[in-house]
Amino acid sequence: MQKLLMLFIGHQLMFTAHLLASAGMDQTICIWNVWSRDQKKARVFSFHNAAVKDVKWSQQGLFVLSCGYDCSSRLIDVEKGIETQTFKDNQVVGVIKFHPDNSNLFLSGGSKGGLRLWDVRTGQVVHEYIRGLGPILDVEFTIDGKQFVSSSDVSGGNVSENSIIVWDISRQVPLSNQVYAEAYTCPCVRYHPFDPYFVAQSNGNYIAIFSSSPPFKLDKYKRYESHRVSGFPVKCNFSLDGEKLVSGSSDGSIYFYNSQSSVLVKKMKAYEQACIDVAFHPILSNVIASCSWNGDVSVFE
Repeated sequence: MQKLLMLFIGHQLMFTAHLLASAGMDQTICIWNVWSRDQKKARVFSFHNAAVKDVKWSQQGLFVLSCGYDCSSRLIDVEKGIETQTFKDNQVVGVIKFHPDNSNLFLSGGSKGGLRLWDVRTGQVVHEYIRGLGPILDVEFTIDGKQFVSSSDVSGGNVSENSIIVWDISRQVPLSNQVYAEAYTCPCVRYHPFDPYFVAQSNGNYIAIFSSSPPFKLDKYKRYESHRVSGFPVKCNFSLDGEKLVSGSSDGSIYFYNSQSSVLVKKMKAYEQACIDVAFHPILSNVIASCSWNGDVSVFE
C-alpha cells in the first residue's frame, strides 16, 4: 500500500475519477487532486459558516453538494469556484444524497429528525417525510430510486420502530415496521450495487444485513464482524463491482470483507485514532480513500 495523501481535514469523503472531496470541522470543503505529486489541494471552499458534516459529488462530477451545522445545504460549481444555490433548513443538516436517477433532486436529513427531498431547480422542498425521529444519521436510495432507507439516533425513542426505516419516496410513507430491533444506533446504511440487500453499520460492532424487499428482514445468520465502532460515526462502502465491503474502525484500521460470504479478507492499520470513513475509487477498484477522527485524509493504492 502506498500512502498518497496524509493531510488535513475530512470527516466525509467522496471520489470522482481524479478528484477527492472532503468535508471538515474547520468549515471548509477541500478538493484534492489525488494523482498530483505537488499541488495536492486543488480547491478550498469556505461557503459554510460552521462545521461541514457531509459532501457529495453530482453525477457528472461538475458540482459538489455540502451540508452542515449552519443549517444549510449548498451547491458549489467546482470548476468556477462559486456557490450556485443555498438550501436553508431549520435544523443542522447532517447528511445529503443525490437521487440516483434525477440529479435535480437530493435528500437531506437533520438533527431534528427532518427528512426532505429538494429540487435544485427551484430550491424548494418537494417532499417531506415525517415520523417524529431523532437526529438522522444516514440516508441511502434504493438502486431504482423509488425508495430510500433512513437511520436515526433513537436513544430517546422506540428503537425497534424508528432506528431504520424504509420509505416510499413518492407516497412519503414508511414501508417498514421494526426492521432493526437491536438497541443500537446505525451511523451508516448502504445498498449493495446489484444484489437485493442493504447493510447497516451498527454500534454493536458489526454490520447487519437486511433484505431489500418487504418486510426487509434482518439476516440472523450472517453479518460482517471483526472491526469496532465504539460510538464513532464509522462508515462502510461497497466496491463498484459489489464484491467487497470496506469499513473503518475505532481501532484506526481499515477492514476488507468479502461481500457475499461476509468473511474478513484483509485488515490494514491506517491511523492511531479511529478511521471513520472509507470510499472506493469509482473506476480503479484497487484505490481507496480514508479519513481519521483527528482529520487526516489518506489515499491508498
